[in-house]
Amino acid sequence: MRDATFAAPDLTTFARLDELGLVAVGQHVEPDRAVLDCRVAGRQDDPFCRRCGAEGVIRDTVTRRLAHEPFGWRPTTLLIRVRRYRCAGCSRVWRQDTTKAAGPRAKLSRAAVRWALVGLVVGHLTVARVAEALAVAWHTANDAILAEGQRVLIDDDTRFDGVRMIGVDEHVWRHTRRGDKYVTVIIDLTPIRDGAGPARLLDMVEGRSKNAFKQWLVGRPKTWRDGIEVVAMDGFTGFKTATTEELPDATAVMDPFHVVQLAGDALDRCRRRVQQDLHGHRGRSKDPLYRARRTLHTGSSLLTDKQHARLEALFAVEEHIEVEATWGIYQRMISAYRHPDKARGRELMTAVINSVSKSVPAALVELRRLGRTLTKRATDVLAYFDLPGTSNGPTEAINGRLEHLRGSALGFRNLAHYIARSLLEAGGFRPLLHLHLR
Repeated sequence: MRDATFAAPDLTTFARLDELGLVAVGQHVEPDRAVLDCRVAGRQDDPFCRRCGAEGVIRDTVTRRLAHEPFGWRPTTLLIRVRRYRCAGCSRVWRQDTTKAAGPRAKLSRAAVRWALVGLVVGHLTVARVAEALAVAWHTANDAILAEGQRVLIDDDTRFDGVRMIGVDEHVWRHTRRGDKYVTVIIDLTPIRDGAGPARLLDMVEGRSKNAFKQWLVGRPKTWRDGIEVVAMDGFTGFKTATTEELPDATAVMDPFHVVQLAGDALDRCRRRVQQDLHGHRGRSKDPLYRARRTLHTGSSLLTDKQHARLEALFAVEEHIEVEATWGIYQRMISAYRHPDKARGRELMTAVINSVSKSVPAALVELRRLGRTLTKRATDVLAYFDLPGTSNGPTEAINGRLEHLRGSALGFRNLAHYIARSLLEAGGFRPLLHLHLR
C-alpha cells in the first residue's frame, strides 16, 4: 500500500457535492437511506437582482430534495436548503441557482443521473435495479437515464465517423401479433476488420423491408454513404436491392453464416420430405432420419467414430439417397469456407454453385431451389473469399445481446424506448464511460 497523506473527513468532497455547487452541513442515516443536509455554495452575485441590479434581502429558505448517487448501494438523498431573496427596489423574488446540482424540476442530481447511466451501459444493470438503488420510481429513473443517454451518447453524430463496413440483418423485438414485430439492425463491422475492437450497433429502424433500409441510407449524408466499402447481409433480396441503389460503389457480401444456413435448411427440408414419404408421419425418436438430424449438421471433420457409423448406416439405405446427396452439398460448402487458402476456397465454392445450378435431378427439389438462390447471389457469395473476415457473425452476436436485454427487461412495448435501450446496450459506448476501457 502506497503512503498516503490523510486529512480531516470532508463529507462534501467524499460525496462529490463540490462538483454540484453544494456544501454538506449535516447528515442523517436512516435504516433504508442516508440523507445529506446541504446548502448552496454562495456566490457574490446571489443577493443582487437580475432585473434592476439592486441588492435584495433574504426572504426565506426553501428545500429541494434530490436523489443522489448511492454509496455502498445505500440510497442517498440530498436535502438542499435554498435561500430566497426579495428585491427592495422592484419587489422581484428569486432563489439561489441550483442548476449545477440538477436541472429544473429534476428529481435526480446530475451525479445520480451519471451514475445511473454508467450502471446501465457499463454494468448492464436493469432500470429496476437502478431505481431501487436511487430510491425513486421506475419511470423517474428510466426517463432520466434515456434523456441523458440520448443527449451525451446517441445524439453524438461523431459516432458515425470512420464507418467503412456495415452489416444489416433483421431482428425480432417482440413476439406478439399486434403491430410489426421486426426491425432492421445496422451494425458497424469496421472495428472487427481493423482489429480495433468489437462490432457495435449503429442504428435500428422499424420493419424489415427494402424501403426500411433504403430510407435509413437516404437519411445519412452522401459523404458518409460514399465511404462505405462493404455491406454484409443475409439472403434477403430487399437489403441487396437497397444496397445496390444507395451504395453503388460498396461490395455486397452474403456472409458464410447465412449461406451455410440456406444449405442447412435445404438439408432439413429434404430429410423431412423423405421421412414423410417413407413413413407417412413426422420424425419420431426411433426413426433413423430423425435421430441423425443433429449429426447431419456436423462438419465432416468434426464427426466422432460413433457419428461416422451412424451416417454410414443411414446412407446404406437406398431410400435415403436424396438426403445423402443434399448432405454432400452441405459438407462441400462448409469445406470451402474452412479451407485455409481463400483462393482455393473460392474455387471450391464456385464448383459447388455450378454443380447445384444445373443438371440437378427433378426429385431433389430442395437442391434445385438452393441452386437458384446461389446462382442469383453468386457474386455476393464469392465476394467473401476476396474479403476475408467479412461476416454477419458479429451482427448475430449483437442480436443475442439484444435478446438478453429484452429478457432482463421482461419485454418492451414501446419501440422508441427499445431502440434507445438497445443503442445504450450495444452501441459501443462503454469506453466513453469506463475510465479503464479508454
